[in-house]
Amino acid sequence: MANIKSAKKRILVNETKAARNKAIRSKVKTACKKVEAVTAADKAAAQTALVAAISEINKACTKGVYHKNTASRKVSRLSKAVSAMA
Repeated sequence: MANIKSAKKRILVNETKAARNKAIRSKVKTACKKVEAVTAADKAAAQTALVAAISEINKACTKGVYHKNTASRKVSRLSKAVSAMA
């Protein structure tokens, strides 16, 4: 356990940031799963879910949870999956 005041603060701040990152990642995963679940059904619902998922991924990228290439890759794979179901 840390003894120095600044080190104790760092521990608290890191826990807070880790919780925030975990929540954002969870939102992205949920949005992606919704797209994949709808993919089997109709294309219009898949497009709607895709737009929502892309929005979540871009928010996560903007907040620094994902690297821009990672976000781009996730968007690309989801878009490819939705367009392939035509």
